[in-house]
Amino acid sequence: MSCLFDIACNFSSERFDDDLLEVIERAKLNNVSKFLIISASLSDFPKLHQIYTNYIEDSFFTIGTHPHHANEINKDEIQIMREMIKLHNPSCIGETGLDFFRNHSTYDEQIYAFEEQIKLSIEFDKPLYLHQRDAHKDFISLVRKYKNDIPKAVVHCFTGTHKELEDYLELGFYIGLTGWICDERRNIELRESIKSIPLDKIMVETDSPFLIPRNLEKKPKNNRNEPSFLPHIVNEIATLVGLEKNELTDITYKNTIEFLNK
Repeated sequence: MSCLFDIACNFSSERFDDDLLEVIERAKLNNVSKFLIISASLSDFPKLHQIYTNYIEDSFFTIGTHPHHANEINKDEIQIMREMIKLHNPSCIGETGLDFFRNHSTYDEQIYAFEEQIKLSIEFDKPLYLHQRDAHKDFISLVRKYKNDIPKAVVHCFTGTHKELEDYLELGFYIGLTGWICDERRNIELRESIKSIPLDKIMVETDSPFLIPRNLEKKPKNNRNEPSFLPHIVNEIATLVGLEKNELTDITYKNTIEFLNK
């Protein structure tokens, strides 16, 4: 039976503290067999790595700092991150990038943290796990500066314009699609533009516990997204791109395994 790989599981969120085992078991019952656990801040890493250790047969993990936490990054923290990468050997560097929508960190803090993590990706020959929101111009300018050296990259939770998509594909980046695709009211351009993504560049994700699909028939009372909903998202994507669900499932699983070099 075809299995899915969820490339965005924020399992260190306190929203999973009480029932993560049940969440993972529920996902497996829905043929979601692999999970990429995402690092948002270095301070989260002990908890994240313990979760990874508990589910080591099924999971992979990243090391990095989300742009919301870029204000935590300085030269010393980058050295700490370097040592953590050496010691723990993550699958990706990130989640890193730029987010000018909420601006929890300043422009300069975000640029510095992003560029330093790009350098770490190159230094350790690790894929980049990328986040971009309302910052495309500066984001694309910075990644193009290093385009010949970045090993691989995935633009996680892509919700941008067709032009942004073209820019990412021109760089050879993979594209992560979430339940955001399930909102036909606000995402007319997105739902059309994903047809342009080469099949060997698509990955799928829930970004759980965030971004629960709008058209999910039975939503949990806590409105928490979780990996067991990934088949619903994949079915939506498959319909939009004109594939059978099982075919897209196999393609995205293969893409993710190859991306992570596993």
